[in-house]
Amino acid sequence: MIGDLDPVIHVPKRLAAMAILANAPSVSFRFLKEQLQLTDSDLSKQMSALEAAEYVKSAKDGHGRGASTTFSMTRTGRKAYTAHCAALRALIDPGLA
Repeated sequence: MIGDLDPVIHVPKRLAAMAILANAPSVSFRFLKEQLQLTDSDLSKQMSALEAAEYVKSAKDGHGRGASTTFSMTRTGRKAYTAHCAALRALIDPGLA
């Protein structure tokens, strides 16, 4: 059961980011920052970890102060998130597994 939990996604801030991304085609850095109530540097760190695992991808629009970054979940990320959620459900209520 515990072995099915994804250590990359399981971090609460990353799990929350993945939950938001699972319900939208893409979201802005600013939106994630506001929803998760994180600092710029903390959100960057969490999203970098998700990008390194190829669970999310980012796109930059513009340069300098007017630039914006958006994130979207990859197919790999969606599979990992779905599996992680199933593992959590099985852990919480083994009767559902």
